[in-house]
Amino acid sequence: MQEETVDPTALRGDCANCFGLCCVALPFARSADFAIDKPAGTPCPNLGEDHRCGIHARLRQSGFGGCTVYDCFGAGQKVSQITFGGRDRSTAPPAEARRMAEVFPVVRQLHELLWYLAEALALPAARPVHADLRRTLARTEELTLLPAGELVALDVAGHRQDVNVLLLRTSELVRAGVGGGRRKERRGADLMGARLKGADLHGANLRGVCLIAADLTGADLRRADMIGADLRDADLTDADLTGAFFLTQPQLNAARGSAGTRVPESLARPVHWTTLL
Repeated sequence: MQEETVDPTALRGDCANCFGLCCVALPFARSADFAIDKPAGTPCPNLGEDHRCGIHARLRQSGFGGCTVYDCFGAGQKVSQITFGGRDRSTAPPAEARRMAEVFPVVRQLHELLWYLAEALALPAARPVHADLRRTLARTEELTLLPAGELVALDVAGHRQDVNVLLLRTSELVRAGVGGGRRKERRGADLMGARLKGADLHGANLRGVCLIAADLTGADLRRADMIGADLRDADLTDADLTGAFFLTQPQLNAARGSAGTRVPESLARPVHWTTLL
């Protein structure tokens, strides 16, 4: 079977080739993560005419920490340069500019699925489902290339369910053989603020787990399924995330860590981990 792959660079945000879509399309509310309220479809006041953030270098200090943990997975440049053929949002007719804002969240969801599928294909233990993963990846990529009108009407939730079946099977295959059994099945658990210092979570199912402000100092998170886990302000100091899978850069950016935190090779150690020491 022909290999279906995706260019990793296409799944990372490229602001130079985007018209600041995330700063326009997405809403946010005044909170610990955002200094102001902003409705969907309204440009952030920090967005410049060049489509760049005017306070990018000092987002956290300016009260916009939420922006530092966001990633479009490359959807911004896809919508800007392919779906709308490089037409500038700020000079487009109002109806077209609104459609760009509607399409962007849809493609962002599809690109996130592409990221998970690509990671699953890189896991040798998931070889029994690689063929299905390749077919689904190709289909997902096809969906991202639909015309704007079809993208807005797309049943993304239905497609996500189909993808999730494969990701669940991938998780089972990767975690197979790791000891712990039922005690490591934490899917969907509320562990907000939990004291998990030194916890043995090797091969744990942490799908959708709330770990906000949890103490994971020195925890063993090797080969743990991290999809959808909320790591905001979680303490990963000296934790071992070697082989943890379905862990995204935004999740890591939302947590706190140290020079001793071991992260997957595919992810970058957040800059603020060292600046906060």
